[in-house]
Amino acid sequence: MTGDARRVLVAPDSFKGSLSAVQAASAMERGVLSAWPGSLVEKIPIADGGEGTVEAMVMATGGHFETRTVRGPLGEPVDARWGVLGDGRTAILEMAAASGLTLVPHGRRDPGITSTFGTGELLLAAMDAGYRRIVIGIGGSATNDGGTGMARALGVRFLDDAGNPLPDGGAALAGLASVDLAGADGRLAGIDLLVACDVDNPLTGPRGASAIYGPQKGATPAMVRELDLALSRLAHVATRATGRDVADRAGAGAAGGLGAGLLFFTPARLLPGVGLVLDAARFDERVRGASLVLTGEGRTDHQTAMGKAPVGVARAARRHGVPVRLVSGSLGPGAEAVHAHGIDRIHSASPPGMPVEEAMARAAELLESAVAASLRG
Repeated sequence: MTGDARRVLVAPDSFKGSLSAVQAASAMERGVLSAWPGSLVEKIPIADGGEGTVEAMVMATGGHFETRTVRGPLGEPVDARWGVLGDGRTAILEMAAASGLTLVPHGRRDPGITSTFGTGELLLAAMDAGYRRIVIGIGGSATNDGGTGMARALGVRFLDDAGNPLPDGGAALAGLASVDLAGADGRLAGIDLLVACDVDNPLTGPRGASAIYGPQKGATPAMVRELDLALSRLAHVATRATGRDVADRAGAGAAGGLGAGLLFFTPARLLPGVGLVLDAARFDERVRGASLVLTGEGRTDHQTAMGKAPVGVARAARRHGVPVRLVSGSLGPGAEAVHAHGIDRIHSASPPGMPVEEAMARAAELLESAVAASLRG
């Protein structure tokens, strides 16, 4: 096959801490053109619902970005970016832009008080702009409020025994007595809300939002118990108010229980994140007839084979008989498990023995070189 006939799709996830998916795709493109001059390279940066999802999907579909100032996790204003896909009718949001962990300094992390209110404001922004099909990624949260902040922004009220509104945050839900749905935004009933969610945790219990994700957000063991009981209270009262029993649904515990909040108070459907991204980018259509697909992520290990973004890419490519190579920042235990999912070869961009800090600082250069070397080999 001549170089001119090659058509290569590059579809990496972000390399956390060093490269966005868009930056990684550009580095991969340079590597392909270095090894195979004259190739047609098509960049489809991907994501799984966390930070970077908006950028990846907007860039992959030729859409555009919007910005809205919203209330951050601690109540301070943040400029949150959202987007419109290339179809011109689908809005794309990520809760990380409004309620994400990276918005809270380490010394101020407290999932007992952080709120998803800003995420609700992003939903309002999309509805205000006239969009009725909305995709929201819910990875990377700083919160544990069961999505009650989001619901407050949409007009739902959470009240104590005396009928007073509860304060923001997950801890206050221990005092929840009733949920008032009378003021909920009526436009919610008319939207198609797709939630990119790649975890299957229930809302409460040993695999719930508080126990599994609370500690990384600043929760002590005592706080984890308190927050879990508070979310149990929310589940009881919200089920009574809405008639929806969702606490044990897979993904209800995602993003500090935002998954459950969306299921309780909106017409949301929780779907695998990478599948939503690939569908929006028309990956299945674009991969047909390609010579090769290149994918990658910051670190590939046994977790990748459990359905992370590169495996989603490989499964789609395999349906059309297109070979897939994975070039990641580093390879960990169990990385070879991805072979069973359609990835033919795996490569590490980091030379053996290179300090992690140096590898991350030189990530774009190393990724470009590794891609070129893999194609020449």
